[in-house]
Amino acid sequence: MEKIYLRIFVFLFVLLPVVGFAQDEGKDAEELEKSTKQDKVKTGWNFGALPVISFDSDLGLQLGVLTNLYQYGDGSRYPLYDHSLYLEASWFLKGSGIFRFYYDSDKLIRKVRTSLDVSYIPDRTFKFFGFNGYESVYNQAWENDGDAAYKTRVFYRLNRKFFRAKLDFQGEIIGKKFLWLAGADFYNIITSPVDVEHLNKGKSDDKLLPDTVDGLYQKYVDWNIIPQGEKNGGMFTVIKLGLVFDTRDNEPNPQRAIWTEIIVASAPKSFSNMDQGFTKLAITHRQYFTVVNDRLSFAYRLGMQVNLAGHTPYYAQGIMYYSRMAGAYNEGLGGAKTLRGIQRNRLVGDGMAFGNFELRWKFWKFYFIKQNFYMALSGFFDTGKIIQFMDVEDQTKLINDGLQPGDPDYVDLDKYFAFGTERFHNSAGVGLHIAMNQNFILAIDYGRAFNEQDGKSGFYVGLNFLF
Repeated sequence: MEKIYLRIFVFLFVLLPVVGFAQDEGKDAEELEKSTKQDKVKTGWNFGALPVISFDSDLGLQLGVLTNLYQYGDGSRYPLYDHSLYLEASWFLKGSGIFRFYYDSDKLIRKVRTSLDVSYIPDRTFKFFGFNGYESVYNQAWENDGDAAYKTRVFYRLNRKFFRAKLDFQGEIIGKKFLWLAGADFYNIITSPVDVEHLNKGKSDDKLLPDTVDGLYQKYVDWNIIPQGEKNGGMFTVIKLGLVFDTRDNEPNPQRAIWTEIIVASAPKSFSNMDQGFTKLAITHRQYFTVVNDRLSFAYRLGMQVNLAGHTPYYAQGIMYYSRMAGAYNEGLGGAKTLRGIQRNRLVGDGMAFGNFELRWKFWKFYFIKQNFYMALSGFFDTGKIIQFMDVEDQTKLINDGLQPGDPDYVDLDKYFAFGTERFHNSAGVGLHIAMNQNFILAIDYGRAFNEQDGKSGFYVGLNFLF
């Protein structure tokens, strides 16, 4: 069954784009014009904003705001915008947060699209489940404080400070559809064990985290699965070159279009403090079909990212390379922007493949407070798999070197590793989207994992369709 599933995945990745190219040419502009003719054209600056309020038993209260400002110019290109500025600032009282500025425009430089992202994302309980998907066992009871096998709520966590600065350009090769891509990303990532003492401040005795239990991250460091030179993170610069084919006119939610990209991302040793550099290849294909004009559409995304050369340190393995970012995180697989309902970062490896399949139904369009709105429901299926594995198994053979079962330091490896078990990780769910002026889109998604090794479910509130 697994081989059949993989063949279906490859079939979709190779053949569906060919079908799409054949049917797409000449239709997208006409359909998109029909879909927006009832909207009242927007001009000048428009913006949407959302408060950020939540509570986490370990991180405390979260407060913040996010806003997206759009400049439509004279409105002649509506719903296309001239400039977009996104700002987000939120902070948990215990120290985690998101601070992000994102700018996107095809008017700053003539015939070149410019995107700039600057983000600082400290996370005192960043999720870490090991490497190679199902080959790393996830024991939910160890983080459930009501279970007899409980260890600590932060067993699958680490402390991470993440800084990213991205500058990307896209320009025309043939018309406005076939494009070149060039860009550079700078990352500074600092990792360490969870600071339990800090998280325990102000807690009642029944909510205290144990301060005598090592989490999975510290165990991986002790077992040298995470090398000593990588355990604290590092700095590196990624140079990107690529090709993009993009027929979208209504970019936030196309009705009939193709968006495909091939990117080579290289992190030279000379621009980092890594022991050696690495090069990755990322291919992403997205396609959109109209089922009922301006009402019901089907969209899918297929992606693959593999290591071409060098060694990628563990703290850089999860980073995904796209021509544009849909949110604050460009990491996977698992979570709001890749596999909804599956634990974030559940799949980490040298190479990954994934697919997202989604039906989108615009069930209500209306005009309110001088803005164009529509509401849409969606149903989705997400899947992903590690296809290029990190070298973990050989290192685990040294963990119990010279030890026998019953020795105090002997490790029951079956509780942590299940080599040879990796397969597709699947989830499905539903979403609600509320769009203002077609570009500012509130997204609410709920997904459930098919396998308890991936967690149970995920509920996400943010902006934009997944792709």
